[in-house]
Amino acid sequence: MVFITFAPVMKVTLLQTDIQWAAVDANIRRADELLARHAGSDLYVLPEMWSTGFATEPQGIALPESENPAKAWMQQTAQAHRCAVCGSLAVVDGDGTFRNRSYFCTPEGVSHYDKHHLFSYGHEDRFYTAGNGRTVVEYGGWRFLLVTCYDLRFPVWSRYTQEQPFDAIVVVANWPESRQTAWRVLTQARAIENQAYLIGVNRVGDDPYSHYVGESVVVSPRGDIVSRCQQTEQALTVDLDLDKLRTMRERFRVLNDADRFTLHL
Repeated sequence: MVFITFAPVMKVTLLQTDIQWAAVDANIRRADELLARHAGSDLYVLPEMWSTGFATEPQGIALPESENPAKAWMQQTAQAHRCAVCGSLAVVDGDGTFRNRSYFCTPEGVSHYDKHHLFSYGHEDRFYTAGNGRTVVEYGGWRFLLVTCYDLRFPVWSRYTQEQPFDAIVVVANWPESRQTAWRVLTQARAIENQAYLIGVNRVGDDPYSHYVGESVVVSPRGDIVSRCQQTEQALTVDLDLDKLRTMRERFRVLNDADRFTLHL
């Protein structure tokens, strides 16, 4: 079996799902159906806590990694389709803490990122433990910075640095309709200031707390909307061009003039 080694043009599919509350098996089936209808992509991205909904009270909902069928599905899908699959899950870590953990599964293995900025307004911080480090995943010659929902509001956390360079930001989210303007503006802002593609995947539908209208999006390094989902469950496929990104950065050297700093964690 030959795995992807370099993809100057990466085909990315956004899986904007209507998540059923705490219905892990049903949400896996729906994700599998959507993905199967859009076979052939290099990377598939799901929303935040795509298998359960945004469970701020995770007792009885979050599962240990070793027993989590959603994580197993992501790994098996990456192997079977020779692709990468990204999305976050509510998990119980090995030390017994709850984590909002984004996985980036490839045929070669699994990387993860634990959400750093917990959504205190929604009491996520009462039960979850924040992650303390950024994660940049290299896949197919691309470098992806993993970001989860509320992290999007904090530009320093997503800042391109010489120590941790990246080509694209992947944001998985449960971002409610009541704050949709912020979603539209911040996804473009993070792309512009970092001269990077931004892949933002939100959900649609309802949970016990909020209503969601999706508008998952791919933003170019210039801040242009490459493509945006409608306000309904759907899959959307977009091509990202690494050569165009590199040419833009070389011609318009904003990143060379950026402040030099180190994130202190």
